[in-house]
Amino acid sequence: MDGLIVGMDLCGAYTQVSCLGRDKVWSFPTQICKKKQENLWFIGAKAHELMLSGKGVMADKLLSQARRERSVVIDGEMLKGRELLQKFLKLVLEQVQRECNNSRIQQLVITLPSIDSLIMDRLLYCADYLGVSRGRFHVISHGESFLYYVLNQKKEIWSSYVGLFTLSQNGLRYDEMKVQKGIRQTTVISDYENLDEHFDLNLLETDSGIRKADRMLCTFAERLLAKKLFSAVLLTGIGFEKQEWASDFMAVICKRRKVYGESYLFAKGAAYRAMDYLHISSEFPYVMICEGRLKASVSMEVMHKEKLTPLVIAAPGDTWYEVRSTLEFILNNQKELVFHIQHLDSRRKNEVTIPLDEFPSRPNRTTRVQMRVAFLDERTMVVIVQDKGFGELFPASNVVIRKEISL
Repeated sequence: MDGLIVGMDLCGAYTQVSCLGRDKVWSFPTQICKKKQENLWFIGAKAHELMLSGKGVMADKLLSQARRERSVVIDGEMLKGRELLQKFLKLVLEQVQRECNNSRIQQLVITLPSIDSLIMDRLLYCADYLGVSRGRFHVISHGESFLYYVLNQKKEIWSSYVGLFTLSQNGLRYDEMKVQKGIRQTTVISDYENLDEHFDLNLLETDSGIRKADRMLCTFAERLLAKKLFSAVLLTGIGFEKQEWASDFMAVICKRRKVYGESYLFAKGAAYRAMDYLHISSEFPYVMICEGRLKASVSMEVMHKEKLTPLVIAAPGDTWYEVRSTLEFILNNQKELVFHIQHLDSRRKNEVTIPLDEFPSRPNRTTRVQMRVAFLDERTMVVIVQDKGFGELFPASNVVIRKEISL
């Protein structure tokens, strides 16, 4: 390989890094420390040592600070949350590269517990700061990391349903994956449920807390795993680094099922996804439906070569934050734009219209419009339509219509 293929699990409390082909997985608290009176920044054990000695100033909650673009005063210096996150990511990657013979980063995929347009924007700024080109930098959800981790295991692991319990500082979460084989295509579907976002890991420090946590997990497992055939159940997160405390829960999930523990599942799944980005065509030519990907198609009917033709704007399995398009066309007796929305699991189509009443009245086929399409999240599409006129005869009014469409 020409460089490092890196998967990074970036969470509020911890950050884990996996490089494809390397046995070691790096783990750091998502914190950064500045040495007082010096422009030196540290992460990991050195950062903790400086803070305890009183020689450093620690900053944490880096993800939430960056997302909200809050400013923080560190040792008399005002820094934006985005800048702190940039410094942290740079130090993480520099340490990984040092331990891997200073190899360059060929592909980097960051996985997050959840994705929105704000954190995407911040991370893209980070990519520029890190010197990783946009074509080599991607962000995916934990749900997608889960899919890629499982699909890179033996097929017997994902021959039926696959369940994943995650117990971390973010709480208790359950993901479930299934593969649907059709005549034309295979669809891999993953969905998730936050079981208890306030699950406190401190419960595991007392006998009574352990018994309570074990009972909670049993209740969830009995509900979620009933009446389905599972080929595997996976456990990840700091709460499952040891499973002896959850004896009743383990008895429930191990009954007629294979159970596997993987502490670094999301980082490794991100590394597998990074490898797949390097291929001209995916090693897994399936329609992927998961957190961060669209569950519906969006299309319009347009006239092409005197024939009415469907124009697909977005398809099921597309990554919502990568779907961006700009189209131009001439109106032909149209006073509105009509979008057809069809969900993957339904034959029924919904229609959404955008009236163009604000545009100037002109003769037929003398109005050229520009339409830009993007997504705010996997359920919300934004359409911006602008009047571009028709040459010198009909100058552009530059009227702009913006509409958010719920899928």
